[in-house]
Amino acid sequence: MSQSDPRSTAPDAAPQSQDVPSPEVQPREVQGSSKQAQLEPQRRDSTGQYLTTNQGLRVSDTDNSLKAGARGPTLLEDFHLREKMMHFDHERIPERVVHARGSGAHGYFQVYEPLTELTRAKVFQDPSVRTPVFVRFSTVVGFRGSADTVRDVRGFAVKFYTEEGNWDLVGNNMPVFFIQDAIKFPDLVHAVKPEQPDQMPQASAAHDTFWDFISLMPESAHVIMWVLSDRAIPRSYRMMEGFGVHTFRFINEAGKARFVKFHWRPVLGTASLVWDEAQKIAGKDPDFNRRDLWEAIEQGNFPEFELGVQIVEEEDEQRFDFDLLDATKLIPEELVPVRIVGKLTLNRNPDNFFAETEQVAFHPGHVVPGIDFTNDPLLQGRLFSYLDTQLIRLGGPNFAQLPINRPVVPVHNNQREGYGQQEIHRGRASYFPNSLGGGFPAPAPEAEGGYVHHMERVEGHKIRQRSPSFGDHFSQATMFWQSLTPTEQEHLVDAARFELGKCKVMAVRERMVHEFFSRINHDLAVRVAEGIGVEPPAADLSQPVQQLAPEVGVEARKRTDGIRTRKIALLAENGVDVASLNAIRQALQEAGATAEVISKFPGTLQGVGGEVKADKGFLTTASVLYDAVFVPGGAQSAAALLRNGDALHFVTESYKHGKAIGAQGEGVELLRAAALIGVALDAGGLQSQAGVVTAQGPDTAPDALALAFIEAVAQHRHWNRPDPRVPA
Repeated sequence: MSQSDPRSTAPDAAPQSQDVPSPEVQPREVQGSSKQAQLEPQRRDSTGQYLTTNQGLRVSDTDNSLKAGARGPTLLEDFHLREKMMHFDHERIPERVVHARGSGAHGYFQVYEPLTELTRAKVFQDPSVRTPVFVRFSTVVGFRGSADTVRDVRGFAVKFYTEEGNWDLVGNNMPVFFIQDAIKFPDLVHAVKPEQPDQMPQASAAHDTFWDFISLMPESAHVIMWVLSDRAIPRSYRMMEGFGVHTFRFINEAGKARFVKFHWRPVLGTASLVWDEAQKIAGKDPDFNRRDLWEAIEQGNFPEFELGVQIVEEEDEQRFDFDLLDATKLIPEELVPVRIVGKLTLNRNPDNFFAETEQVAFHPGHVVPGIDFTNDPLLQGRLFSYLDTQLIRLGGPNFAQLPINRPVVPVHNNQREGYGQQEIHRGRASYFPNSLGGGFPAPAPEAEGGYVHHMERVEGHKIRQRSPSFGDHFSQATMFWQSLTPTEQEHLVDAARFELGKCKVMAVRERMVHEFFSRINHDLAVRVAEGIGVEPPAADLSQPVQQLAPEVGVEARKRTDGIRTRKIALLAENGVDVASLNAIRQALQEAGATAEVISKFPGTLQGVGGEVKADKGFLTTASVLYDAVFVPGGAQSAAALLRNGDALHFVTESYKHGKAIGAQGEGVELLRAAALIGVALDAGGLQSQAGVVTAQGPDTAPDALALAFIEAVAQHRHWNRPDPRVPA
């Protein structure tokens, strides 16, 4: 593979700046102004500027309202007070009903090779073109003030600013959805939102109304398995897959149509939290995923995702034992492999959260020539819902004129009025056909880029009915269960016990066990029943399905060939062996990880051989915010850590969560005091067992210790530990 190929960048290589083209392929923006150039006139920097009103009048005093005397009444004529308060009173727009809490970033997309045989969409034709994008990640259920690490579906919405107009690929981090028909969407959201009497619980599905609804909706079986799995608590947005969910159409220049499913694959591989960890992070840092995305971009560790497509010929539409139009089903990759076609790179944070991340408006109906819809009844309803939502959320029909939503190509139409109109249209004619405007703006022929819907023969009686081909609800849920590793299955069972254990109505618990989980897998149903006080089912109602290769679990998608962007905690106190600490820190940084020194208090530590800066204190951080932990040598440092319960908890909690743990010299004493069950810590030399790496004595080369520890960190988690029952 040549170095000019965008795929040739190794996952652990330093990310290249957008301004550094490859030596052979000169990247260029889409035709017309780039999105960043278009946004530049909207940016404001008030450094060194005087305060003014909205009318440009300089303000002399913004600390005191205009009064009749120093202790007198405020005067109505204080225009600055009125304007300032008016803006403050109206600063909040209605938050999104779902996906309210989100985080966004700018970037670009490049296709790897022309896809002319599949689609006429220009975004997929020229590998040298960098199409600007804005991406918004989000949780679904919680309000804006909820936490990032709740168990939930995550939104993965991408706005492509193409030279043919905007294309919005509005997806999730799960390939399937809860319902088959959009008419059930209000019911789903009403059920999962906080309950009506007390508005609790926040950002959680663990309550009666949600599981009451789900227990009566067997079509939700598949996605529920995803929600209860580790997929619902991603370690990072940068390590999270995305899916278009629906089946769309690709159409090429000849008019040939094919079905297409869209996949986003993180270059870093997938990684998830464990549930205990996710709950603690919600208290320690509720902005955990948002902060991770922001800091990665600021540090130049640009998040990257490869775009994959599954292509199905129209004549093969009926060859599967499920319906391609059913959004509760996926196409197994063993049947239709995912073809990787391009890469998305996020390389710039927003300048203003409200103006960009909050005001961005996505809509699955925003497509370009070469991309079309199918008759998926969930997609069809979304085509109405998203547009309708923006009218109330963004104040009217001109939301597309907000800077973040504007396409990079010119817009010409006859919609000249309405709330928030920002254009000054000239000419008398605001209608078509017309002669007073020379007949313009006029519809474009297909040859000139005019959008033409795919011609499809449609006929049938008007009827409210579900197609029989949508009737199998449990086989893919069973497939999902069988694809998980035993550890992942255990996590799913624990999640179900937690969620249903929060339900107060026993009938809901029983229905989920006997009429829902028992149809997916009998062992699953029995294990869940045992944990929620329900009589285990006697009969096995599940149907056997073909055992497929593991393809959907986090373990099957993780990457273990590097530790780029991982965060490692180095525990140290006064008297730390500075050479030991610096050696491991340098090795970690050279491997692309971030290493932070944690002590009782932040500040300067007096070590053996020099000084060391402690980045954070135990009070303001925790093991759950790191991917691994290392304890350097130094007798005085080790003794101080042994007297600190926070340090002991840091190590034992990391062990409980399956993270790599390393120690050198006297630092091993902290691991020994933490009583890491089943791990041999008494042997000298370099030892590595179940992700616990230690080196005692002078015979171990620092490079060998660092290499062994890095290999342990690269595994993400170590589920093979002899006994994970530790007091943390």
